[in-house]
Amino acid sequence: MVAVRQKFRQFLNEVQRDAARIVITKRGKPIAALIDIRLFERLRKLEKRFKDASRPLGRAFAQIAPEKGTALVDEAVKAARRQPSPK
Repeated sequence: MVAVRQKFRQFLNEVQRDAARIVITKRGKPIAALIDIRLFERLRKLEKRFKDASRPLGRAFAQIAPEKGTALVDEAVKAARRQPSPK
């Protein structure tokens, strides 16, 4: 247990000092990550902005069948990708 605690402290110092990202795995599969608090806060803000921006879309598409909604979104994405990027 002491070794785990020391290693964890080392990981925390590395994340804080270098803004590193450490992925924690279980049986070879990623299950969690240690990230710098500034990055975490940015991700939380982005998540909130995404939810706020997508809420009206959810209401607009509420009465549309999922497959029709997916087709409309796919069509819009393709159209957007065909547009020249702004300079």
